[in-house]
Amino acid sequence: MPEYNSAVLQELLDGCLQKNRRSQELLYKQFYGYAMSICLRYTRSREEAKEILNDGFLKVFTKLDSFDASRPFKTWLSRIMINTALDHYRQEVRRDVFDDVEVAEQVSVDETVISKLSHEELVGLIQRLTPAYRLVFSLSVIDGYTHEEIAEQLNISVGASKSNLSRAREKLREMLSKISIDDYDRVAR
Repeated sequence: MPEYNSAVLQELLDGCLQKNRRSQELLYKQFYGYAMSICLRYTRSREEAKEILNDGFLKVFTKLDSFDASRPFKTWLSRIMINTALDHYRQEVRRDVFDDVEVAEQVSVDETVISKLSHEELVGLIQRLTPAYRLVFSLSVIDGYTHEEIAEQLNISVGASKSNLSRAREKLREMLSKISIDDYDRVAR
């Protein structure tokens, strides 16, 4: 399906609204990769991401009647997957501590190292962050949420959101510098 708001997509969505299993399966398969890429950014493992993805698609199928067909389906799907990941976080990982700091400094990352990494490697680095850092980083940097929106979603202060983003960037910078050092060591041998 080249266009996500095409007649073919609308036909699939209509079938899903009628609880047609084949339409649900086709919609799931069509958007699996896109939805999984979102879920992977918010989880530590592929298994956890798949659990969130399946929960998210269950929500898609049960709430499809609330989808506004005049808007892009991918945007609506993305929002459901992000909210499902946040719900999962709230249920499973409440023990993480969010730090509260009024001012968070920006940390620069070596763009040369980033440009050499594949998408999977970048997602792998993000997955290695603590859940609190991973959530704030993904919401802010990848999905474009403001610190105010993040604070509201995660029930933390704006300062905690800024602090966690700063610390996530610092951790990523440390991981990226380690990759640079490891690459240098391999070349030097």
